[in-house]
Amino acid sequence: MTGTFDVAVRAEAALGEGPTWDPAGGRLLWLDILGSRLHTYDPSTGRRTVRVTDQHVGAAKPRAGGGLVLNLRDGVGLLDEDGGFRWLHHEPVPGRRANDAAVAPDGSLWAGTMRYDEAPGGGSLSRVTGDGSVSVVLDDVAVSNGTGWSPCGTLMYYIDSPTRRVDVLDHADGRVANRRPFVTVEEGAGFPDGLTVDADGCVWVALWDGGAVRRYTPAGALDREIRFPVPRVTACAFGGPGLTDLYVTTARVGLTSPHPLAGSLLVVPDAGRGLPQPAFDG
Repeated sequence: MTGTFDVAVRAEAALGEGPTWDPAGGRLLWLDILGSRLHTYDPSTGRRTVRVTDQHVGAAKPRAGGGLVLNLRDGVGLLDEDGGFRWLHHEPVPGRRANDAAVAPDGSLWAGTMRYDEAPGGGSLSRVTGDGSVSVVLDDVAVSNGTGWSPCGTLMYYIDSPTRRVDVLDHADGRVANRRPFVTVEEGAGFPDGLTVDADGCVWVALWDGGAVRRYTPAGALDREIRFPVPRVTACAFGGPGLTDLYVTTARVGLTSPHPLAGSLLVVPDAGRGLPQPAFDG
């Protein structure tokens, strides 16, 4: 089906990504990874801000004590409310950059990486705690992307995009086990990119080169597809005061004749019921 969507922010982001609702600020955070830009958007006033980061930024999440945690090319850093910055974990690797990240129910950041050339095995998913300790959760990853948890926190969903799969893992005490396929996106429908989990436990998946967001039930059945006029749909997240609006980021990188909305932030009003997301405990 073609969903009824609005243009929240008309933009030309090279690689729009990482929509995240910031409840304390009443705003949506989103990024242009390759443009090294952190955007904010307040839907109640229309106010927008843009901050240029010193390097490519894959994710930005609210911190429990205020400010943001950033998944950056060379590691994970903390951005204070007054604009001050410091590294929490600094680990530059030539040819590698940060990608998507998510905050787990315990407040830790699960930060993904990938190589710029998307080489198999060049990326990873790591768990970063508020004191800066880091443990590798998954290695041998090509393009670490969507990560999210079931409402009860006992399941984690994860995407390594070139596999065309959304995987599910058992989760407890900051550890995962028993990785297995949840759904596989068929040839010709695009590649799974970012994801979010709603209050009913359904998994919403953005499809790169598929021009759509799909919702899968907890049993893995496809029960809804929202189509957009732009092919490179990158990520989705619920936002707004009631967490009922689905915000969708898009990209224009690599497109020879991009649609006028490619790179914009889109929104599907009253799409469902999102889950409140924990803040980073650091």
